[in-house]
Amino acid sequence: MAFLHSLLVLLPLLASACAQLKAPNANLPRPPAVPPVTGPDGPVYHSVTGATLPPLNTTYYFDQLIDHTNPKLGTFKQRYWHTWEWYEKGGPIILFTPGEGNADGYTGYLVNRTINGQIAQQEHGATIVIEHRYYGETNPFSDMSDKNLKYHTIQQAIDDLEYFAKTVKLAMPGGDSVGPAEAPWVLVGGSYSGALTSWTMVNKPGLFRAGYASSAVVEAIVDFWQYFEPARQYMPKNCSADVEAVISHVDTVLTTGTTSQISQLKSLFGLSALTHADDVASAFRNNLWDWQSLSPSTGPNGTFYQFCDALEVKNGVSASASGWGVDHALDAWAKFWNNGYLKNLCDGESIVDCLGTYDPTNPLFTDISVGNDYRSWTWIVCNEVGWYQDAAPTGVPSLVSRLVQPAYDARSCSLFFPATFPEGSSPLPDIAQTNVAYEGWNVHIDRLFFANGQRDPWRAATVSADDHYVPSTPQQQIAVSDGFHCSDLSTANANVDATVKAVQQQALKAIHGWLQGFVPAKRELVQEV
Repeated sequence: MAFLHSLLVLLPLLASACAQLKAPNANLPRPPAVPPVTGPDGPVYHSVTGATLPPLNTTYYFDQLIDHTNPKLGTFKQRYWHTWEWYEKGGPIILFTPGEGNADGYTGYLVNRTINGQIAQQEHGATIVIEHRYYGETNPFSDMSDKNLKYHTIQQAIDDLEYFAKTVKLAMPGGDSVGPAEAPWVLVGGSYSGALTSWTMVNKPGLFRAGYASSAVVEAIVDFWQYFEPARQYMPKNCSADVEAVISHVDTVLTTGTTSQISQLKSLFGLSALTHADDVASAFRNNLWDWQSLSPSTGPNGTFYQFCDALEVKNGVSASASGWGVDHALDAWAKFWNNGYLKNLCDGESIVDCLGTYDPTNPLFTDISVGNDYRSWTWIVCNEVGWYQDAAPTGVPSLVSRLVQPAYDARSCSLFFPATFPEGSSPLPDIAQTNVAYEGWNVHIDRLFFANGQRDPWRAATVSADDHYVPSTPQQQIAVSDGFHCSDLSTANANVDATVKAVQQQALKAIHGWLQGFVPAKRELVQEV
């Protein structure tokens, strides 16, 4: 399968840990990997005693319930990582999951290179990174066939967090008596796992003392055309003008052009092997998905800006805000693809396997092996959240071909999961059920901090969506930086963007105040006596 250059990268290091598969609805909402201060195998010392602690990459295993509605079904091994570098008795436990992917390599979220570690350092707490069920090596079964994905739901994932918090015995001193009734727990997440933070606090009120949700996609949406709006709004105007012009031309050729004109267009971009017009049209989304890899730290050096420079700089001169026009931009876009972009995108795969969506024998659809995280994520997409990143509605400027509609992406659910979604069923997820169950934009829960970025492509699914007002209150604070997706999770981004730093400082202040009111259950019992 093809891989994107990186997924949600705030730092270029360890970008491979968050690489995304290139496929329908490929841009997953996932926080970036962040390298730890010491390196995965370097020494870790307790901040007060100086005692040597286990390396950050020490893997622990927890016996998690397969089905929380039927504990008799048994357990499976759930991986997690843990350190207590700043922990002092009475301090909080900071729990984080990277969400939809292998959590190995996310040990940066144990240390103060991230907001997790900043909270732990400030509050003298311990940190945990836990792998989400059905991702990485955390799986109840030996394969991910349709029947084995039965227990892969948002609710089961929420129940996992509760059972872990209440049952786990941590390796640190006193780690057998720091459950949520005895110590304050703080749930942290970014993107999908940020939404999971909100959903968990709604579904399990009082379990976690506080929550921090970065770029949290709390609202499930089928036709998520707004994904591309922040890019259109904040990218260079000349680039957006030319992208719109090229896409309009592509649509005209693919819908009304002659056979010769269509063949010429496909050949220009190396897509001759694709026989379906919507596959050809969809392929152009790849350059737009690169927007998600940007961060304050990458600045103008990201692949997305390299793409815009390829379109807009001609003979050393940049185009005006109106762009160069379709004649130049079409050829410039094709040259950018042919000068390595398409090769890197497909990584040795055939064009059909890389970008086609009609062959049911494509390994993308048939690989049911454990560790195929894209398959696991697609199950949630098809059943509960949608988020199909497609063309804007008629009358709204679009960076994406009008041939790319939710039905195009949803059709792949039948190819991935034919036993669940028979061919021709055109399934759409039950987003109404998801939004009612976990409150979506209507979330109102105490001691929950939302952090979002203006340039985040996922912003329209967060509480900072342009067309849906959610007030910030002292108990449910919402802070917005000038950043991108999950920018506020990384300490490095705060070093280059004062607005990101301000969000982090506001969050640290809020969480500090929220933790002050925690009273251990045992202390309450003593006081009652």
